[in-house]
Amino acid sequence: MLTIDPHPLLDAVAFTTTFPAPIAELTGGDALVTLLALDAKTELHADDAVRAAVRDLLRHGGYKPTGRGKPASEYLVRAAGEGALGSINLAVDACNVVSLHSGLPISVIDLDRAEAPLRIILAPAGTRYLFNASGQEIDVSGLVVLADAAGPCAGPVKDSHRTKTHPGTTRTLSVIWGTRALPGRTMDAARWYRELLASVGATTEIVG
Repeated sequence: MLTIDPHPLLDAVAFTTTFPAPIAELTGGDALVTLLALDAKTELHADDAVRAAVRDLLRHGGYKPTGRGKPASEYLVRAAGEGALGSINLAVDACNVVSLHSGLPISVIDLDRAEAPLRIILAPAGTRYLFNASGQEIDVSGLVVLADAAGPCAGPVKDSHRTKTHPGTTRTLSVIWGTRALPGRTMDAARWYRELLASVGATTEIVG
């Protein structure tokens, strides 16, 4: 269900998640919320070397990961430091916990809002998509992204609004945007991520 174009730096891990009910109806997410803090005791910790390696990954195709275009993982660190990182839903909270502490950007989309086939590609020049309900766009030219039949729908900076999770979500696809410069880190993040999802009754399956 997912193909990945060759990339010299990308070490992506993708998996699907099936929740036992629409995510708005599920409980058990309180433990996830406590981990949305920089000082939470977790098994993974990011540092300057991780941040530099992730930025190098995003730069490979010519994208500039600075300002509002920085990796999503860096945004989470800033939001957590300002006390502005709160709960959204089980699917996003688990994603944010792992991204915050691993330092790796992670995308999570609603599978039922995506159109097969799915592919990880380097976005061509001029590629843009809406990333919020206000109609704001991001230019992802040169950035490694997830695309479906309708075009790019997620990436290590911001995910597309059209495939975002919602209260009725029951199936998701997560992509951990790891780099070969950090051997083993992507798989460690994926293992922990899947454990967190299992703790709320979800089942996961590696794809790609």
